[in-house]
Amino acid sequence: MVLQPIIDLASICSLKGIKNAVLSPGSRCAPITLAFARHPEIETRTISDERSAAFIAMGIAQQLNQPVVLVCTSGSAAFNYAPAIAEAFFQQIPLIVITADRPPEWIDQWDGQTIRQTEIYGKHVKGFFQFPDEFGHADKVWHANRIVNEAINLANEFPAGPVHINIPLREPFYPEKGESFDFSKPVRIIEPLYAEPKLSEDNKKALAVAISGFKRILIVPGQQRPDSDIQQTLDDLSKSEKVVIVTDTISNLQSDHTINFHDHFVGNEDLNSGLSPDLIITFGKSIISKNLKLFLRKSKAAHWHIQSAGYVPDTFQSLTRTIHCQVLDFLKFLNETVTPEINFISSWKTLENKMRQSFPSIMESAEFGEYQAISICLKAIPETSKIHLANSMAVRYVNFLGERKQEIICNRGTSGIDGSSSTAVGCALTTEEYVTLVTGDMAFFYDRNAFWHKYQIPNLRIIMLNNHAGGIFRLIEGPAKQPELEEYFETSQKLDGKSLANEFGFGYHLAMDAESIKIGLNDFYSKSTVSQILEIQSESPKNAEILKWVKSKIQERL
Repeated sequence: MVLQPIIDLASICSLKGIKNAVLSPGSRCAPITLAFARHPEIETRTISDERSAAFIAMGIAQQLNQPVVLVCTSGSAAFNYAPAIAEAFFQQIPLIVITADRPPEWIDQWDGQTIRQTEIYGKHVKGFFQFPDEFGHADKVWHANRIVNEAINLANEFPAGPVHINIPLREPFYPEKGESFDFSKPVRIIEPLYAEPKLSEDNKKALAVAISGFKRILIVPGQQRPDSDIQQTLDDLSKSEKVVIVTDTISNLQSDHTINFHDHFVGNEDLNSGLSPDLIITFGKSIISKNLKLFLRKSKAAHWHIQSAGYVPDTFQSLTRTIHCQVLDFLKFLNETVTPEINFISSWKTLENKMRQSFPSIMESAEFGEYQAISICLKAIPETSKIHLANSMAVRYVNFLGERKQEIICNRGTSGIDGSSSTAVGCALTTEEYVTLVTGDMAFFYDRNAFWHKYQIPNLRIIMLNNHAGGIFRLIEGPAKQPELEEYFETSQKLDGKSLANEFGFGYHLAMDAESIKIGLNDFYSKSTVSQILEIQSESPKNAEILKWVKSKIQERL
């Protein structure tokens, strides 16, 4: 077949362990679409909205820890992938982005669905690869094979991330009636062998000398997947009172031995005497807490970051050492080496224990609003459920509320609201366990096409906080003081979730107070054939007042 290298592309993906592809309808991409759709070892799904498709693919890849293929037609379709590609890049999630294109001679000639697709995603992909525009010469076929191998290897190489293959296609690109695709033809596979970096004995000796100069060590894990071995080692470090471990909810490393309520007291100068570290040790990606970031920047502590390879951001403006090794190896080494300052440890633990003791009663005394609503809901979510958090207030409320046992997932690569629902849908397609999306109304309605497809997701549970506005802007000092707040920052809207639930055939329950939430939660996690929505309505100004009231009560107790 004249387009055999396109068929081979799907074969190479399969042989290199890729088992999922998300396709969006189009004509120019027909041979690519058919190659994946007809491949017996690859599961394909069709999502019409390319922006949603890309986030769904990212949600699948994030859970399976392996690349997912994305395929779309030429033109603006490719641009709609961009938000998810940027998110995947900063979250280090592998995607194989394949865009069909017009042949190079037809670019800028006013041909239909034609834009400049070369390097369209800029620096938000790990690599760009231009496929040959014809396969008449053996070298072109060799080149096509090499491109696919190199792209997949690069996507998987630490730190993982998206890569882009742009494929110019000339007509005819539909197979003739009865023409079969031959996936049995041998294809060349280029397999990398990745060696894990380890600390040498000389490295350990040098680090031991360096560590001896620090007594107040603060470990701050960033966003990552749960890891029971790392969790156990951190707990051992904390129980032996050698270091302080501060964990945001997205670190997935919270426990009874970590500092989980830091967002309530870090940054308060009246309370922070004795909290300043002299060494910050980080691994993973970003953290949520702005208070913690500002506190650590002011501390002027040295900062070491641990990861296998790749660039390291200087988040706290004090990066002094990058250590390329496995995190677990370093933590075990640290456990054998560090000598702590007890007053530093006790200062953190005293404030944490005060928060654990006083916070539940404060929340029970608070007026009803989003804060209390989320607190009630979190107690009902099964430990086996994965929790997807939308950005803005949803992720912050959960971070305020302390330790979580469930896996927490949130698009904190770019921290946008645009694909929260779609990412949760992608996750739900990978598991039979419950997936709970906690979202605000702006993020929910912005990404409503997450549900515009034929695939049943009966394990998806959606808790939607509807205050009919972007409530976070009332909590940001700048916009909150402006007379244009409601129209130009909050962007008030009148939608509710009932119509969407009816449109897509979802179960639906409306709650407006604590009692109706509890009623809605009674059978929320019962087995169902459809997704379920629990919509919690409240008032944006009232939510802002409640948050301020809770903060004031916390300061009184501390």
